[in-house]
Amino acid sequence: MSATITGGSGGSEFPGSFTPILARTRTIYRPVGPVAYDCVKVIVVRDGSAVLYSEFGQRPVKCGDVVLLAANTLCASEPEDHVTVTTLYADSDYVVDQVFWQYVSAMHDRLDAQAFAATIYTEPAQIIGLGMDRSGVLMPWLDELVALSLENRPIENFFRTQSLWFSVAHVIAPFITTSAIRTSSTQRATGYPSLPRHRKFAPLRQEARRLAQLLRADPMRTWSVTEMAREVHLSKSQVGRVFVEAFGKSPIAYLTMLRTERMAGLLRTTDTPIAEIAQEVGWRDPDFAARQFRRSVGVTPSKYRALSRSATSEVPG
Repeated sequence: MSATITGGSGGSEFPGSFTPILARTRTIYRPVGPVAYDCVKVIVVRDGSAVLYSEFGQRPVKCGDVVLLAANTLCASEPEDHVTVTTLYADSDYVVDQVFWQYVSAMHDRLDAQAFAATIYTEPAQIIGLGMDRSGVLMPWLDELVALSLENRPIENFFRTQSLWFSVAHVIAPFITTSAIRTSSTQRATGYPSLPRHRKFAPLRQEARRLAQLLRADPMRTWSVTEMAREVHLSKSQVGRVFVEAFGKSPIAYLTMLRTERMAGLLRTTDTPIAEIAQEVGWRDPDFAARQFRRSVGVTPSKYRALSRSATSEVPG
């Protein structure tokens, strides 16, 4: 069975045999995003610089910085001339499994791991100033991870890929922002057991997949949780739980992400007034749309448009 890493639009970018860790290096010259992936991303800046827009606001990144993005977290970039990055795409369940084994003495069973991870890793978008010396240590491992990914032999290369991922994580982990948490061996998070499944970057639960497809197909619709539940034949409480388990966001938050992506694209490529764009993507109130956009991307729609136009005009054709 093959799997893909998918962006917020649902398109595939990396087809091939499934592997929980995939790496790619590329140089970016033009603005990108905002876009969200349904996997954890670790982005190491190797050369050049850029301005990023995400839930942390508007932040510059340069060589030696590492960007951490949780699954389904919007992020846009504006290269300053160019930026070269190596990106590691990690299956969310694979990462949660590692959290379980890292903190195994603090948890009762594996059902605790996802809630535990969500509690201590509360910031979905982070920039770590690792510095040139520490990031330099990562480069040979990153290059080998990219080479192994391109070989597309996940079974044969699994242990080497995992060891390289652990080496990278060992350097980065001490600098990740976390929140304090108290746990005991008898404390259990509320959880719902699930059947074993083939892991892939897109969630397998049929109702969650179906609802995500409906939201992507018609983000302009005035959706309510009641309508969402009716479309996939679940109760209101069930549809929220199933969707959060699959995507890490509520259906309404996922819809906001889709509308924000579409709004950003129209801001970059058209001169349509912002109020009309808000209507076009599904928000009747332009002030509410602006607040949602700023919360997701880090800047107001008008500033995002100005920055995008400025960055585009400075890039050679």
